[in-house]
Amino acid sequence: MNHFWTMLWVTTVSGAATGIGALPVFVRSRVSHRTYDASLGLAAGIMIAASVFGLIVPGMEEGGLRPVMTGVFLGGFVLLGGNRIIPHVHARYRGWRREGGAPPDDPEKLSVVRRAMLIGGAITLHNAPEGLAVGVAFASGLESIAFLLAVVIGLQNVPDGFAFALPMGETGMANWRVLWYTTLSGLVPQVVASLFGFGLVSVATGVFPVAAGFAAGAMMAVVFREMIPSSHGHGHADAATAAFLVGFALLVVVDAVLAA
Repeated sequence: MNHFWTMLWVTTVSGAATGIGALPVFVRSRVSHRTYDASLGLAAGIMIAASVFGLIVPGMEEGGLRPVMTGVFLGGFVLLGGNRIIPHVHARYRGWRREGGAPPDDPEKLSVVRRAMLIGGAITLHNAPEGLAVGVAFASGLESIAFLLAVVIGLQNVPDGFAFALPMGETGMANWRVLWYTTLSGLVPQVVASLFGFGLVSVATGVFPVAAGFAAGAMMAVVFREMIPSSHGHGHADAATAAFLVGFALLVVVDAVLAA
């Protein structure tokens, strides 16, 4: 199996792992707000550790400090710029909220098309950089790094999917639709971005350090811009922080085991 088909299979499995996080919607009446906030904290911890140990460090080993830091700032500011261009509605645990937490004028009348566009734009911004880094790593012949990134992204996608699916279920959407849309939210942008990254290397060599930095910057911006604020302010900040530390430690252990 060549690098292309390996990459396609790995990113498909990793992206589809998002759907695992949607399974609690079938018992969401017994899922507490504390659990929801903790899931955000867990995903945030995994993402920060992945940014450092799965992207920045390998990128620096491959190409040095300057291209990686260039990518970090590009990724971070592109994510922040995308948040301004796409005025997405944040899906909170107890319904839909505008930026800053204020409810929409009429949340029940948000059109299906508008809602899909808002969710799709936000999810693409969050997941595409990770797929890009995996695709570039495979195309650059860095299989060990690529597999590590895929494992990291798969682990992160599970609590990510939970944090995304639970508010979707609160809108009254059928459980199977929540599961399907949650799975696609991780699968589609990551696979498409990995294909783009793989193709990018065919026309420009040595892009992994910049791509790795870009993905890391975007992921860190997501954590500090959205995930941490969303997991605090509901009385469960300690649970979210503890889960953050668990997620960070989990990724460090996975990284050490895979590198051994």
